[in-house]
Amino acid sequence: MVWKKQKQQRKNANKHRLRAKAERQQQPKTKPARRAAGKGTGQNATAPGKPYMLFETGAPTQQSGVPGIAFDFNYGARVTVPQGEYRVKFIDRDACLTLYDAPASGVICTSAKKYFINFRIEVYQKQQGQDKLIFAHDLDLKGKKVVIKFPTGILGDVLAWFPYAEEFRKKHGCKVYCAMGEEMAELFKPAYRQINFIKPDAKIEDAYATYYMGIFFPCDDRVHQPSDFRVRGLHKNAAMILGLDEGTEAPDVYIKLTPKNRQRQIKEPYVCIAAQASGQAKYWNNGRGWINVVKYLKQKGYRVLCIDRDSVYGQGSRFNLIPYGAEDFTGQIPLQERIDLLQYADFFIGLSSGLSWVANGMGKPVIMISGFTLPLNEFYTPYRLINYHVCNGCWNDTTVTFDHRDFEWCPRHKGTDRQFECSRFITPEAVCSVIDRLMKDYGLNPLSINTNKNTKEQLR
Repeated sequence: MVWKKQKQQRKNANKHRLRAKAERQQQPKTKPARRAAGKGTGQNATAPGKPYMLFETGAPTQQSGVPGIAFDFNYGARVTVPQGEYRVKFIDRDACLTLYDAPASGVICTSAKKYFINFRIEVYQKQQGQDKLIFAHDLDLKGKKVVIKFPTGILGDVLAWFPYAEEFRKKHGCKVYCAMGEEMAELFKPAYRQINFIKPDAKIEDAYATYYMGIFFPCDDRVHQPSDFRVRGLHKNAAMILGLDEGTEAPDVYIKLTPKNRQRQIKEPYVCIAAQASGQAKYWNNGRGWINVVKYLKQKGYRVLCIDRDSVYGQGSRFNLIPYGAEDFTGQIPLQERIDLLQYADFFIGLSSGLSWVANGMGKPVIMISGFTLPLNEFYTPYRLINYHVCNGCWNDTTVTFDHRDFEWCPRHKGTDRQFECSRFITPEAVCSVIDRLMKDYGLNPLSINTNKNTKEQLR
């Protein structure tokens, strides 16, 4: 009997553990905060423990004209119904599919999906034993106030996603309010004058709809994003969230950035580089890499300017310095000053990180060195380096999940002599070959410019 009693106690305890585990799994998860890509020691990054995205919706903002019924699309389709015998339907008009159909009384009904869907809301009331349609509304964004929220404390992701907000505005003819960090907003204002910019925590009281930009973890989150961002690409996830894919691959749309100070600061020909990143997998981990590329660029007649935020960045026992031989243009300066510096650079060399997106937004040719991402993950550049002879593309592998807390994340080979081989086997010789091809494509010859300059000075 004692044995049976102990067995039953263990069984009950196991049930409690399983129930607790199930409750934890049902709790919504958000992506841990990340510091801005391409930047250094984490100052001005998102504060530890701060949610990746806040979904603060409040009560529905749009009045239906029917007493007790209000609606909006500020976190999916939402409608309130008073006490009584009511039934609510949510319909996807494009799919011709009823997504929700259930009785409701004195509650707010919300759709399961929070990204853009061409919704129709219907509310029925029981009258004389029959359901009578008393309210119906089709999503219509034209002329409406629409908020598009972006995470703060990150760089490359926002640069990748923001152009789709402008495409969304043009498609729907709505009044778009982009909620984001002030520094990022100041960068975008000159080229995107039709968009309204608000602070991250600002509220538009009568907003008709709100959409939330991001890549949401776990990767199978289908509440906030319609598909797995790892197979879509970083920038195209925003297009999917905003419904710009039209049932096929979303278009490639890239950021437009403009310089503020148009005066050239450096007379000699120069190239900008950025070697720092938010995780070791993003770095170019070839020990001969940067030092030889910098040397090669100098032989070609270029000054080489490193425009990372920090000259040193790392975590734990692993720290990274800017490349030996590069001129140190790092520092806690506004991003706008880096944009001003990029405008006269002949080209840019960087990683799968924020400053590569900045350079692309300036219309500069970008040589991108990345092994842990596949080319579909970033903007297109004909000067992309990846080595398919070794392990590669783990970021876009749907069988593994990126761990933001692990600076040395390498899901397949961590702790072995193959760790980070995806970038270690991208050789400096391969990068120099791409430099030659780029310079030929653009007719660049800085040595001839320097020679002509010296000749003129001698004639004087």
